[in-house]
Amino acid sequence: MIGRYLLAAGLLVTAAFGPAEAIAAQPFEDWVKELKAEAAGQGIDQKILDQAFAGVAPIPRVIELDRKQPEFTLTFEQYLTRVVPNARIQKGRKLLAENKALLTEVSEKYGVQPRFIVALWGVETDFGRITGGFPVVASLATLAHDGRRSAFFRKELLLALKILDEGHIAPGDMKGSWAGAMGQSQFMPSSFHNFAVDHNGDGHKDIWGTKEDVFASIANYLSRSGWNADTNWGRAVALPAGFDKSLVDSKKQKTMREWEALGVKRRDGGPLPERNLSSHLVVPGDGELAPAYLAYANYDVILKWNRSSYFATAVGTLADAIGRP
Repeated sequence: MIGRYLLAAGLLVTAAFGPAEAIAAQPFEDWVKELKAEAAGQGIDQKILDQAFAGVAPIPRVIELDRKQPEFTLTFEQYLTRVVPNARIQKGRKLLAENKALLTEVSEKYGVQPRFIVALWGVETDFGRITGGFPVVASLATLAHDGRRSAFFRKELLLALKILDEGHIAPGDMKGSWAGAMGQSQFMPSSFHNFAVDHNGDGHKDIWGTKEDVFASIANYLSRSGWNADTNWGRAVALPAGFDKSLVDSKKQKTMREWEALGVKRRDGGPLPERNLSSHLVVPGDGELAPAYLAYANYDVILKWNRSSYFATAVGTLADAIGRP
């Protein structure tokens, strides 16, 4: 299946928005007053609200990006080449080594292998280099006032205001993508509240500039989503000629021995692992049976982060490449 992707802040993310809804008719200033009253009713300090909304106005560019998202028709191979280039692999290996002590500490606490923490960091923001320059409150207010997905973005906006009220970051420093994804882990405010961690104990869950918090927050997300540190994400395989396409189905789990009996081998032609893990077959390409992968339970955990087979496979591929000496 050919994916539909949005190039935002230099990164590829899945475009998954529904049909347009009616534009909100209420004047923005009146809408903000009501929103601030609701937030104050939830206990958010008035001073924080005044600071957060000082000078805030709808951002036309945000609506433009939401309405007319630039689409790129990419094959899986093109996507993988763009998201997992050799330069990113080399940089990932370097950062894995440089941060070995911290990553080991985080890994032992949350049960997530360091290479997957670094891989998600790399795919999401190129290891913290590209995090987005949009003011989060203004962006979310623009989208929440707009009628297309107002309920979703209103909820995210209120959660963003709680983040400010809790003192994790100053209003002027809360920057992110046009859709409100924040920091080096690109958490939406709801993900921040569910998974962000103050690993260095300074009282702030700083996913913007504190590496300890970034790594721990990524690991906490995976851990609480069901990650198993005792297994990999999956592996590349080769399918025999005439293979039954109906077996490409996440619900059709089979053991290594069962796949082997069907003629499935490692991509290099070798036998599947002796460990008889359960897995399902993934073919993220254009409808052909190659490239193919056997996906373990951790693959499904990555899909909870981003429900794209392109994304999940790229993260796993980068993690494998980073982990090789």
